[in-house]
Amino acid sequence: VWIEHVQATANLQKKQFLVRATVGNQTGKAASVSLGAVATLRGEAAQVTSPRTEASVPAGGGEVEFTIDLGPAAQAWDEFRPAVYDLNVQLDAQGVGAHSKRVAAGLREVGTAGTQITVNGRPVFLRGTLECCVFPKTGYPPTDVESWKTVFRRCQEFGLNHVRFHSYCPPEAAFDAADELGVYLQVEAACWAVVGDGKPVDGWIYAETQRILRAYGSHPSFVMMAYGNEPFPNKPTRDRYLADWVTHFKKLDPRRVYSCASGWPTLKESDYHVLPGPRLHQWGEQLRSRLNAKAPTTVPDYGDFIRRHDRPVVAHEIGQWCVYPDLDERSKYTGVTQAKNFDIFADMLRDAGMAALARPFLMASGALQELCYKEEVEAALRTPGFGGFQLLGLNDFPGQGTALVGLCDAFWDVKPYASAERFREFCRDTVPLARLPKRILSTSEPLMAEVEVAHFGAEALAPGLWKWRLTSGDQSLQSGQFQSRAIPTGKNTKLGSISASLASLAAPAACELVVEGPSDIRNAWRVWAYPSQAKPAPTGVEVVSTLAAARAALDRGERVVLLADPTTVKSQVAIGFSPIFWNTAWTENQPPHGLGLLIDSASAAFASFPTASHQDWQWWEMLKGCRAMELDGLPSNLQPLVQVIPDWAAPKRLALVFEARVGSGRLLVTSANLSSDLKNRHAARALRESLTAYAAGDDFAPSVELSPEQLAGLFAPKP
Repeated sequence: VWIEHVQATANLQKKQFLVRATVGNQTGKAASVSLGAVATLRGEAAQVTSPRTEASVPAGGGEVEFTIDLGPAAQAWDEFRPAVYDLNVQLDAQGVGAHSKRVAAGLREVGTAGTQITVNGRPVFLRGTLECCVFPKTGYPPTDVESWKTVFRRCQEFGLNHVRFHSYCPPEAAFDAADELGVYLQVEAACWAVVGDGKPVDGWIYAETQRILRAYGSHPSFVMMAYGNEPFPNKPTRDRYLADWVTHFKKLDPRRVYSCASGWPTLKESDYHVLPGPRLHQWGEQLRSRLNAKAPTTVPDYGDFIRRHDRPVVAHEIGQWCVYPDLDERSKYTGVTQAKNFDIFADMLRDAGMAALARPFLMASGALQELCYKEEVEAALRTPGFGGFQLLGLNDFPGQGTALVGLCDAFWDVKPYASAERFREFCRDTVPLARLPKRILSTSEPLMAEVEVAHFGAEALAPGLWKWRLTSGDQSLQSGQFQSRAIPTGKNTKLGSISASLASLAAPAACELVVEGPSDIRNAWRVWAYPSQAKPAPTGVEVVSTLAAARAALDRGERVVLLADPTTVKSQVAIGFSPIFWNTAWTENQPPHGLGLLIDSASAAFASFPTASHQDWQWWEMLKGCRAMELDGLPSNLQPLVQVIPDWAAPKRLALVFEARVGSGRLLVTSANLSSDLKNRHAARALRESLTAYAAGDDFAPSVELSPEQLAGLFAPKP
């Protein structure tokens, strides 16, 4: 006679566990047994012992239930106070012997309230990432607790409180680690498949789900479950199968919330949905996505989407913003996996004559990735009643053509450009948010913002001061404060409005709006301001829009700025503001095809156009509708002033701005749109003014020479 299985169900109000023990009995007759349990709060010495329960277990086995009261001092489990109880369930079988079994449990209850998931009755905002079973050294997930604590602590450093296991269930060590650290887990029944067509996998999913629940169901961190990932085919048989799966296991084990699947469909049987709708970039959206099609703003949210649902929605696989490979990462592959993909990428970059640019490409593309993730996360946090999100992902995914989407590499090490501290400013339990209608402004208009705070902490914030300031470099432009009342947890609370003058800025300026709250709560946004009046065109330089006009002026030995019509550029590389989504191999070459800009910011060409060496929001106007010029075949020392960072699988030498000598003339070329609607496109006008002033000045001395034929080869006649 033995304890086969123990299921502990928390009753938070009564501060007790209902213990259901499955008792095996192979004596061939009924057995008299006595069961009880000792509960120990992990890390504490005090114990609570339940009264003994006497029962008769029939031949073949049966179940015995009893409760253990933890007393008035019992502690609940959640992300802020992860109190774990070890239950040692003890069985005495009369005339047979004794047996015991341990199980980890927590006083926590998971549910839903409207469109939010609740833990112990408090609304939570799930800030999650995927764990896709990426362990290059071993090829399998770790089975020791400390290794999983390393993973989960890295997630927490970046402000995350949730991990989704993509179409798999981790070993028990992962649950133990998440229990102790207070991480909410979504587990899946190891499947990404066609379901509902009656094939053997249908039965296997049921059997595997039951095994998962029996083995790990009492862990408090196990708060969510789905069948698996993106089920096919899109037929009524699939939906009936998944609806029945949810209904069956909700009844069998109601200790967590269930969703039919990650990605789709939406079924009324699900407690919550995991859907791709509320994210910045959708599969197939290409250059029509918000970051590429609409001017930079921090106003939009997904409220309209959420209001169409009557239960929580968690955003499916948001982000997927790529960076250039960190080729130094190859030295870490000391186990069963070899980084042959990175070797190939390194060879291709070398053959393209750009081996020395691997590190600059990584750092510049990483800065773009960070700002895309910031807007991605903040758009989710701005959304009232949102259930949360699941990043794809905080770490890289080496498969599917290589998806370099992480701020951490495949080993969960932080990449050289990334900062967990910076990320946590906009991704944590309390985040100030500023809704800025514009990030690119004229100095004749004020900077406007509505400020709020998304607060999902353990308890309400006490009344206090929230301060804001607008600066440009060392110059303080304006500041102010908001006096808040108590800020409740589980929702967004408005703090007030900002209207700050930019009139004191006489030259183009990069500015920063900072909002700070109590303790270390802080968030910041970069904006750019440009004088409302255009500068007079400089003398001594010809500004032209056609190749023919440029050739004529160059033949006269003049200085020329060619504002090339992007539609005349010979290139199959489609450029937008955002970087490559997942990767071009897996998405069948969906645009955009670049990874941002590498800018020679020290050049005098940008003397009156503030920029870092990487792309930021002020470049949006120049990237919408632009086309990269392909410099392959031109002199290898022709280094663009603004270089488009290429796809690692197609490392072309790409330029947005370059300079060269052509005959007796000097030429600066850009394929960005710096001609149309400059009255309203302040950044584009400022860049044009900065480039033309440079071309007219003493610093304009290009050293690389191109023939007229080489120059003409970059362009095709306009249709």
